[in-house]
Amino acid sequence: MALHPQAALAVQRAGELPANLPPLELRRIYLERRLELLPPKPEIALTYDVSIPGRGGAIPGRFYRAHQRMQPCPLLVYFHGGGFMLGNIELYDTSCRRLAIKGDCAVLSVDYRLTPEHRFPAAVEDAYAATLWCSRNAAKLNVDLNALVVGGDSAGGNLSAVVAQMAHDSGEFKVAGQILIYPCTELVEECPSFVRNATGYMLTTAAVRWFYDEYVPQRADRLDPRASPARRKNLRGLPPALIISAEFDPLVDENEAYAKRLKEAGVPTQYHCFKGMLHPFFTLGAVIDAAADAEDLVAAELRKLG
Repeated sequence: MALHPQAALAVQRAGELPANLPPLELRRIYLERRLELLPPKPEIALTYDVSIPGRGGAIPGRFYRAHQRMQPCPLLVYFHGGGFMLGNIELYDTSCRRLAIKGDCAVLSVDYRLTPEHRFPAAVEDAYAATLWCSRNAAKLNVDLNALVVGGDSAGGNLSAVVAQMAHDSGEFKVAGQILIYPCTELVEECPSFVRNATGYMLTTAAVRWFYDEYVPQRADRLDPRASPARRKNLRGLPPALIISAEFDPLVDENEAYAKRLKEAGVPTQYHCFKGMLHPFFTLGAVIDAAADAEDLVAAELRKLG
């Protein structure tokens, strides 16, 4: 299938992600371009900022609840995308509001530490600490401890997969589901889609490689499943997964491969590849209608737990 006209419009408006700018300048440009492509921001019943204790200091977060209700509801702990270098809770404020409302749940957006100021495993440490904090403060947050879901897009999808694995191993808390939106799962070997979708679709293969070099400079460290969750040998016993991918994404082949491995390990897994779409489409609802369809898939999984 050809690139969808709406996805082509997004490319025209935002351009390809530069891979040759200082991180601070890239963050500014990235924020400006993406804010213009966000869907409408809905009003929500409750939202407030939190500060979560972490190994590297306080971790900022933002809590959302769709409705003012007495009974505990499911909680989605959300990790934003941005190649471990870009993005923040402000940029994802709209997406988290929309997911909370559509999923009839609560959302906790995590502002984990970014590279190159904080390299691997800083983001992993923050993601795990934030999810553990949510589990220990479920009563205070008025959320259902048995309906705690981790999710995120791109780098945030990587962190979600990693936290799901770490929670399974530690037994400190239970993850009821993992929502992985075009996650990077393999930081060592490149799939054919790295060549097939190398340029022309906003996220370039050159940018992906640059992000990985900044996040995990030592290639040997990329074999660690906390960096490359696909490197975990045994996937049995992990929580149910929803994996969303995009046809014109350098990561699409590894997304499909990880979904296949989860299924083969007996993990209940749904895999949805959006034809004609490109990597950041989930957050581009101002121009791409499929973003709302992907939100609906995520929301349906959250409502199952309510």
